[in-house]
Amino acid sequence: MKITELHLYRVSLTSHETYYMADGKTCDSVDTMVLSVHTDTNLIGWGEVCPIPHYLPAYANGVPAALQELAPVLIGADPIGPEALMTQLNIFLQGHDYTKSAIDTALWDLTAKAAGLPLYRLLGGRQTQQLPLYHSITCIEPDAMAQMALDAKNSGILQFQVKLGADNNWRHDVARLIRVREAVGDDALVYGDWNCGGSQLDTTRVGRAVAHLDIMLEQPCKTIEECASVKRSCNLPMKMDESAHDIPSLLKAFKQGCMDAVALKLSKFGGLSAMRHARDLCMHLGTKMCIEDTWGSDITTATALHLATATPSNRLLNVCDLSGYVAPRLDTDGPTRNNGFIQVSEQPGHGISPDPTVLGKPILSLGN
Repeated sequence: MKITELHLYRVSLTSHETYYMADGKTCDSVDTMVLSVHTDTNLIGWGEVCPIPHYLPAYANGVPAALQELAPVLIGADPIGPEALMTQLNIFLQGHDYTKSAIDTALWDLTAKAAGLPLYRLLGGRQTQQLPLYHSITCIEPDAMAQMALDAKNSGILQFQVKLGADNNWRHDVARLIRVREAVGDDALVYGDWNCGGSQLDTTRVGRAVAHLDIMLEQPCKTIEECASVKRSCNLPMKMDESAHDIPSLLKAFKQGCMDAVALKLSKFGGLSAMRHARDLCMHLGTKMCIEDTWGSDITTATALHLATATPSNRLLNVCDLSGYVAPRLDTDGPTRNNGFIQVSEQPGHGISPDPTVLGKPILSLGN
């Protein structure tokens, strides 16, 4: 099998709720980039990446430029066994992991389709039957956030990510965590997320003020060292996110003692090939994992869900149905939440067939 063509599409996604986060960050409307990789056997692999510039050093307009640079290595290459080809891409062009994430996803989709198997079967087989979801709550007034959490709990969700720091008032963040904790009851997991936008002082104050509650903190500050200091000060469990993006950073956070849980995201690691190695390391370290991506629609959601399905349930913290937060859907038959859980497709590949009317015309076509 040989790769013959590459087509790149831009789809504007609108969040059902505007997300307000620490350090002035917001997320409401973003462009997701969808990649189709065509072969001489007529099989097509689909990839997706949805860069959020304030989250990673990545942006949507960087994808077509990087793809053009990588096309000489991709066109004519054998896509089966993605890691070998991804090694070549990494030698040819350093960095640009977010673009490589979409490529890697498409290669894994092709490999699984060629095998006639759902993707999770190539990643170790099914180890978790139903994938537990978390619900992310935008940083607004405490009572409104508590109501959002309660509404989500009534739909079956039992894990809640509470965005913090949007108004730069640590006392308000304390109120947000307390109100959500009260609203969802003792059987739910609640964690406060600053998206690395909080100061060490203010996040320590918040942590100490809620230390009597069952609360977890997520990436309060920019550096691993700051996060570790916050944890030592308040003795609450901590989840790492932005700072955990490769094997060295995972090991550093673990050694600093601030990685009780971690968010593994496809576009941070450069795709499924690299992220499954990170998954295996976290299994060895005993760290619980959220397996997802930064943002996007059905393709990136489904791909992460396949890796989560192949992960032992005692190491899986939760997953995210990213496509359930945005419109339009790329494939209305993609996985959807059901009573707090979600499941992958049993179709060959990652199981997503994008709607041509949603994709529109490609913004870039390369190859034959």
